[in-house]
Amino acid sequence: MGASLAPVFEPGFFTSPPVLVAVTVGGVVAVVSAVVGTFTVLRGQSFAGHALADVGSAGGSAALLAGVPTLSGFVVFNVLAAAVMELIGLRRPRGRDLATGVVLGASLGLAALFLYEDTVSSNTTGATVNVLFGSVFTLSPGLVPVVVALGAVSVALVVLLYRPLVLSSVSDELAAARGVRVRLVGAGYLLALALAVSLSAVTIGAILSTALLVGPAASALRVASRLATALVVAAATGVGATWLGILVAYDSVDWTGGSGWPVSFCIVATVFLVYAASGLPGRVRRARRPAGPRTVGPVVGSLARPEPDVEPGPPETTGEG
Repeated sequence: MGASLAPVFEPGFFTSPPVLVAVTVGGVVAVVSAVVGTFTVLRGQSFAGHALADVGSAGGSAALLAGVPTLSGFVVFNVLAAAVMELIGLRRPRGRDLATGVVLGASLGLAALFLYEDTVSSNTTGATVNVLFGSVFTLSPGLVPVVVALGAVSVALVVLLYRPLVLSSVSDELAAARGVRVRLVGAGYLLALALAVSLSAVTIGAILSTALLVGPAASALRVASRLATALVVAAATGVGATWLGILVAYDSVDWTGGSGWPVSFCIVATVFLVYAASGLPGRVRRARRPAGPRTVGPVVGSLARPEPDVEPGPPETTGEG
């Protein structure tokens, strides 16, 4: 390594097997979370992502109690929760929130029970912390192909449903009028969301996984003018924040004399700083122009104004005789 980079990268960063696994898994998870998270923000379902993250804490703790990998618990519980949310949820936002709240309340009770059982019946130290806050440096190399496969499934669902998903994100009624099977599209999206949240929970923990899902996507939607651009910006932001968080966590071991900072904290703090910075251009533009009504983001605004499919016909008349 060149002398100019030595102060940035501590010795052994590029040769440490745990770091290489963390960088690979973190990069894949960041891309998946950004792609799915962009539609999560557009659809106004960030609460559903947060609920699935809490459901994942029940699944991860149940997996520890059963002696199986935590990722399997995250995936199974989140997929089941997504199915229940779709079955009892309605098309209107109020119905979706009701279904999400029901699932969230039940899962938090199970998480409390399983975490308690993990604490009193297991000699594994830090099990609860790993489930809730993650530990990307302790992931097994054998987990990499599993993460890549699940991430590919999640992204493939979004790509397959892209056009109807965009339309239903604008309006369920408009999508249904154009022949879109809204319920089927919503179920496919929830499955992609469940997988993305599960992968994010393995990286930075169940409690903090929503930050990686929503933060980069919300930042990208603030600055991008097109949805495709927002997806690319969100993916780049998520990967950059994740890798920078891993680097800071690794370097902090030397700064703190051996203890180091939690990698989940470093990643989430970076995501928050990026989101805060993404709002600065908009504030500058608003400060330079006269006060007026508030507007939505550029991507949301463009999607909210779909062009009609047909030309308007002649006005109807109601003449007599």
